[in-house]
Amino acid sequence: MRSTGSRILSAAFLLVAVLGVIVPFFALVSAALQPADTLAPTLTWPTDPQWGNFVSAWSMAGFGSLLASSAIIALVVVPVSVVCATLAGYAMGTMRMPAKGFLFAFFLAGLTLPYEAIVIPLYFAMRSTGLIDTYWAVILPLAGAFMPFGIFWMRTHFESVPTEMIEAAQLDGAGRFRTLVQILVPGAKPAIITYALLTFMWAWNQFLLALILIRDPSRRTAPSGLGTFVQQYGENIPLLAAGTIIVIAPIVILYFIFQRKFVAGLVQGALK
Repeated sequence: MRSTGSRILSAAFLLVAVLGVIVPFFALVSAALQPADTLAPTLTWPTDPQWGNFVSAWSMAGFGSLLASSAIIALVVVPVSVVCATLAGYAMGTMRMPAKGFLFAFFLAGLTLPYEAIVIPLYFAMRSTGLIDTYWAVILPLAGAFMPFGIFWMRTHFESVPTEMIEAAQLDGAGRFRTLVQILVPGAKPAIITYALLTFMWAWNQFLLALILIRDPSRRTAPSGLGTFVQQYGENIPLLAAGTIIVIAPIVILYFIFQRKFVAGLVQGALK
């Protein structure tokens, strides 16, 4: 009886969680397909879907250049963050070094540092180096901001690797870098892919840094452009819903492509 009750409770919880994701997404899609004069969209599929709302939102907000800017920033931040986090996590998780505990605590402290606390000093630092209004003004801070979590994530994985595997590689003449690339990285693919997807999502959704450090509206990220779009067309709910779907579509597509690896990485991290 207790086992049956647990299963029913688990199924009910999962059903509520699924509905909590599906219902808002359905409402967003439904709102995006309503006529432009609709002020209060409902949870019903429109009888005459207005697919042209997506075309109008794309052209009126200039999402072509905004999505390109987000893609450039994310596609540079992700490999830089993954490589640096993997190297640092490997060192923190498998090597002996002086003050390793202090260094790890220092990196963890970065998880508590909000963007709002550093954005003004960051602006003046970027202006003094001439990087304001360039993609590097957002890429460099984001790569650094993602490091605390990346090092924690990869260190957790490499600490779980049996020391016998590393010692066997060293006995066969493999150096530290070769051991990492040929022995450890293949087994770390779920953790690396999960971290890469999370980093891509965080970089893609960047709003504040792009808004402050890039003054050219056409070179800002898609979320910051969406914020400007909301200010201009705040009364056109279907148009705003269509713009929101355009911005989140790449994240949703990537998740469906890599969902197995993503879930495997999360489960692997939870178990370890």
